[in-house]
Amino acid sequence: MQLVETHIVEKLEIPIRFQEYGVGIFNTIPTKSGIKKAIKKELIFIDENVASTSKFISGGEKIELYQSENSSTFERLQLDLEVLFEDDYLAIIYKPAGILVNGNKFVTIANGLTQNLKKSTLSDAVKPQPIHRLDYPTSGLLLIGKTSASIIELGKIFKNKEIQKTYFAISIGKMNSEGFINSFIDKKEAYTNYTVLQSVISKRFEFLNLVKLQPTTGRKHQLRKHLLSIGNPILGDKEYFLDDKILNGKGLYLHAATLEFIHPFTKEKISISKELPKKFTKIFPNF
Repeated sequence: MQLVETHIVEKLEIPIRFQEYGVGIFNTIPTKSGIKKAIKKELIFIDENVASTSKFISGGEKIELYQSENSSTFERLQLDLEVLFEDDYLAIIYKPAGILVNGNKFVTIANGLTQNLKKSTLSDAVKPQPIHRLDYPTSGLLLIGKTSASIIELGKIFKNKEIQKTYFAISIGKMNSEGFINSFIDKKEAYTNYTVLQSVISKRFEFLNLVKLQPTTGRKHQLRKHLLSIGNPILGDKEYFLDDKILNGKGLYLHAATLEFIHPFTKEKISISKELPKKFTKIFPNF
């Protein structure tokens, strides 16, 4: 047999059966059913002994996953993610532009979380799960839940609008210095505050603006739709655009820069920011 992955257990709050603990510790078998199958085939060893579903894990164990010589080769996702904050309950990671948060594709943020985050030592630890969404072409901060309780509580924070999100975008055309957009999206109320931080003259687009956006609702494509609704679409947007104002090849100029909220378990204030991508600072080098 060939060794595929090794996992060292950190000290746990309370012992937990391996059948539950093993979910999410290996990149190649992220599901509970996959763990069961690997145990049945005697491909998992705990401290060099064949693993069993009833084995209790308490901390310090070395867990090894093997691959039998006649089995098919595992397809392993290689996706390095920048982790800006992490504890046993939650994490905040940076999502690059051009990657799906989740879905049926192999390369998604959700599929890459287990290899980038530490397994929670809490008894209700689960496979890490994104709490909200960012569009495929949008870069920025993404909040991740690592336990059953944190996923529920973080969902409540979003539902109750107790999290402050700040985005930056580059918009097209002349704009007011600040404003409030409240046009409906999909027959639902939607609210966005905006402030123009800098503007530059553009031969092709007349003006380009670096805009700070603070939505108080979370409708699908809200910021993109709202800026188009006032005649100032986001540079690089190929879905919500003005005729003859499409920029190809550079992607969407929309970045989720800051998340601020009260940690639902430790009660500390969490405020995490991620600097603008280089394509933004090429247009606004002094920001």
